[in-house]
Amino acid sequence: MPLTTRQSEDLKSAVASYLRELGADKAFNAFVEENNVNNSNEKKFQGLLEKKWITIPRLQKKITDLELQLEQVKKDAIGGGFTPREKKDQSEWIPRGPEKVELHGHRSPITRTIFHPQFSLLVTASEDSQIKIWDSENGEYERTLKGHTDTVQDLAFDSTGKLLASCSADLTIKLWNFIDYECIKSLTGHDHNVSSVAFLPSGDHLVSCSRDKTIKLWETATGFCVHTLTGHAEWIRMVRPNANGTLLASCSNDHSVKVWDLEKKEIRADLRAHDNVVECVEWAPESSHDSIAKSVNLDAKSKGGPFLVSGSRDKTIKFWDVTSGICLLTLNGHDNWVRQLRFHPKGNYLLSCSDDKTLRTWHIENQRNHKTINAHNHFVQSLDIHKTCTFAVTGSVDKTAKIWECR
Repeated sequence: MPLTTRQSEDLKSAVASYLRELGADKAFNAFVEENNVNNSNEKKFQGLLEKKWITIPRLQKKITDLELQLEQVKKDAIGGGFTPREKKDQSEWIPRGPEKVELHGHRSPITRTIFHPQFSLLVTASEDSQIKIWDSENGEYERTLKGHTDTVQDLAFDSTGKLLASCSADLTIKLWNFIDYECIKSLTGHDHNVSSVAFLPSGDHLVSCSRDKTIKLWETATGFCVHTLTGHAEWIRMVRPNANGTLLASCSNDHSVKVWDLEKKEIRADLRAHDNVVECVEWAPESSHDSIAKSVNLDAKSKGGPFLVSGSRDKTIKFWDVTSGICLLTLNGHDNWVRQLRFHPKGNYLLSCSDDKTLRTWHIENQRNHKTINAHNHFVQSLDIHKTCTFAVTGSVDKTAKIWECR
């Protein structure tokens, strides 16, 4: 594009000024004479040519940066704000906001949320004594299971997804046939609020814990209590068996985490480092062992383990080496009670929810809070993540459950 007359005259004056600054008097005089340059306002053009010369590459770099940003914005617009899922490693998919669906239907705070192991179903439990089933992909309500007469505290599926266990403050544990949704057994034996329930991997037995300070082992087929474990001094909040069913972890108001040998029916480890009630425990899957070992520089050959994590009212999350009984590391970041923990299926991350109303994703190897979602308007009491890393779910005292897309 040609210069205007004014721009052309200014450029000539700037060139003349530059020649004078260089001391090239002959070139200056010849240039001024040949181009009829007006030097009446020479001070205005002193150093101007150098400034323009420096500005050009800086502007070119800025243009390049803006072009790259524009390309990224175009990609984000196509992919909904994130790299398209099919082009992103599934191990990196984590829950992100905003929520995909918000579920309404319970009349009281939601206490537990879990995905079905086989089907695209989600189950929620509440203080309203009801269990509700939802389509996890679109959030549509399916049905309600009624039978408990008080708060439903915990839910668990067996590995096949054909049996659902629920436990309640009404002192009972119920087994539900998840094919026809009928209650097939009510297990009684605890003397107080039944806090938590879980199937052993074989599905032949069920384990539960209670405010009565006991842990009970039940035979699934008959509903008989076959053993009672004692050792905690106060209310036992949660029980979780390990992947092969040889060990059981429990946590309590007595600030301790205990690991039980289920074959010998005795305590294998008594883990103490929390300063308050321990609300939740979760076994680390084998997929996470490398990340845990790297995070604390464990010996590459031994690597330690098995590993366990616990969350407490002291606002911390602790990683434990069960064999040595040592607390390997502590994650700080929550501003209130830690309510539940779930490992990401691919093992790189740990998910946590809290009374600080957030859902957090922790990068295990780096020991840092990777992502925080302000999930609810009230305490977040429960979370789960689907084994395909497609969705996560949270349940809250605000009576809602929210489904979060992982991407």
